[in-house]
Amino acid sequence: MLVPAAAFAAPSQPRVLAVEFDNDVNPVTADYVIDQIERANEETYNAVVILLDTPGGLASAMKDIYEAELASKVPVIVYVSPEGARAASAGVWISQAADLLAMAPQTNIGSSTPVSVGGEDIQEDLRNKVVNDAAASLRGLAREHGRNVKWVDAAVRRGANLSAREALEMNVIDVIAPDLPKLLNQVDGMETQPKMLLLETAGAKIDDVEMSFWKQILDTLIDPNLIVILMSIGVLGITIELWSPGLILPGTVGAISLIIGLFGLQILPVSWAGVLLLLLAAGFFVAEMFVVSHGALALAGAVAFVIGSLMLFDPAGESYQVSLKVALGVAATMALMVGLVVAKLVQVRRAEVVTGQEELIGQVGIVRQELDPVGLVFVHGELWRAKTAGDPIAPGRQVRVEGLDDALTLTVAPA
Repeated sequence: MLVPAAAFAAPSQPRVLAVEFDNDVNPVTADYVIDQIERANEETYNAVVILLDTPGGLASAMKDIYEAELASKVPVIVYVSPEGARAASAGVWISQAADLLAMAPQTNIGSSTPVSVGGEDIQEDLRNKVVNDAAASLRGLAREHGRNVKWVDAAVRRGANLSAREALEMNVIDVIAPDLPKLLNQVDGMETQPKMLLLETAGAKIDDVEMSFWKQILDTLIDPNLIVILMSIGVLGITIELWSPGLILPGTVGAISLIIGLFGLQILPVSWAGVLLLLLAAGFFVAEMFVVSHGALALAGAVAFVIGSLMLFDPAGESYQVSLKVALGVAATMALMVGLVVAKLVQVRRAEVVTGQEELIGQVGIVRQELDPVGLVFVHGELWRAKTAGDPIAPGRQVRVEGLDDALTLTVAPA
């Protein structure tokens, strides 16, 4: 009897997609993680592992990530690693939404208490609403995945935080493992809740993935400090180009910087009060070049810029605030640059005319044809028609130019 060769074929090696996530939770990193979860589903991986180390981030981006986890047909494992990593704030939601939650030794999870946009405690009435909503959301995730509901509630209400060992003992996580290969061998054969997916991960081939270089650039460009600096360069460059048309470089650099800065404003939630203060600051700086205020407008612009910068990203939370040192440094630089431009303008306005017909005023020339009262005068390398209001002036005498009429006739007097 012949036995088909396929009966003796070894089962195919499982494949796991390992997604490195060592960053804040923001729209760029959320897009990166969601793309990888979708890839794992499209390419039928046996599991996707999010290697998580995050201080938290934006609630909207967090929600996008955990919704993608919940919708995944492929098991999603969140592994808080390496040692020393943390899953804080928004990271707790991402962790609790996982089909299986693991931690490396000497890692921690928790500290999910909502704070105000500036990092302080929220006012009592609003705080109760925000905290209750956050706690209910996190309790729902923990309950559906068979984990400790009471602790996640405490993580929101009291900022509770646990080490990996404590989290395992309290059923906050499912597994502790020292590294990813051992984790995959350890969880092989387990069934996830609530999707009831069987994990087949023993000896899996691990495909590591990190954020692309382009994503890293985008992630850098949404740094609040960089956004403020770029927008300042943009305003300054365009202002210089308007004052000195044809320079090209200031206008080009300014336009590019302004557009890149506006990209960051589009990605991160902003305070319109902060935006208006920055526009007011730009208006003060420009007005200083037209109005003699002896620096008052430039000072007002610097103050408005600092306050506006600190308020600009309030809705994004404490992780996305402009540094006070950066705000003060940029404001001082802008005020200094405006001061230098104004000083140069004043110097130019006070300088004597050195070009054009006005240059002839005050010049000394030689009479070539008697002025009685009209004649010819050689002045500044040219022969001019000239007239005198006094006595006739003989040829060869020196005269000083005192004026020029519309008929291009010089008015002269004896030098």
